[in-house]
Amino acid sequence: MRQRKKSFGKTLSGIYDLLIYGFLYLPIAIVVLYSFNTSKRNIVFEGFTFQWYFKLFQNDALLQAYGNTLIVGLSSTVIATVIGTLASYGMSKYKFRGKNVIDSLLYIPVVIPEIVLGISLLAIFNIAQIPMGLISLIIAHATFCIPFVVFTVNARFAGFDRSVEEAAMDLGAGRIKTFFTVTLPIVMPGVIAGAFLSFTLSIDDIIISFFTTGPGSNTFPLKVMELTKTGVTPDVYALSTIVLAVTIGIVILSQRDKKPKSK
Repeated sequence: MRQRKKSFGKTLSGIYDLLIYGFLYLPIAIVVLYSFNTSKRNIVFEGFTFQWYFKLFQNDALLQAYGNTLIVGLSSTVIATVIGTLASYGMSKYKFRGKNVIDSLLYIPVVIPEIVLGISLLAIFNIAQIPMGLISLIIAHATFCIPFVVFTVNARFAGFDRSVEEAAMDLGAGRIKTFFTVTLPIVMPGVIAGAFLSFTLSIDDIIISFFTTGPGSNTFPLKVMELTKTGVTPDVYALSTIVLAVTIGIVILSQRDKKPKSK
């Protein structure tokens, strides 16, 4: 009786896991499948073909949109990572008046609706007379990515031993050298995690990009949203499949177990 209950529990657990993974990955599998569809309308799967992967490189508008996405994502990630890391370092090391207020204000870009942040940034750009384009997109994306970097690096600074810095300075290292040779390497995992999070948020953003973009600076998410009005073409699925394959490859390489070399 006990074995039957255990077997029944395992079966239910397996069904539950199957449903969860199906809910998460079935839409992605459909995108991959339809990238090989002979039908341009992509309503039903009619046949298997590689033609859309070749036609993808003839779609200049789509490739330019994805190029803009990479430019904005990488640029905003670098800016947000540098500013966020320095802000986290200063706030974790020094105590000053208004520190708790600043900590609280950092949560505002995270918790407020993106449409509010997008409208606010649009108003600021208009007041400052900043032209809408890649520059405005980079500034906007860096703005909402900075708090995520701060939170991630703060988690690394939470258990940081300040005596290591003091020991380095006692041995003759200056503050700048101590930061780059001692502090930064220790918190680097948090910095890298914050950078990856910022890049992911940037290349996936639609709402803020919609309010802060301009002529000639369309991004891939905005391009896909535009195509949904007339129908998403299979070359979009092909590009998505290529990006997915590259992402999976990077994850596999980063998670690969490194076996120690035998002496």
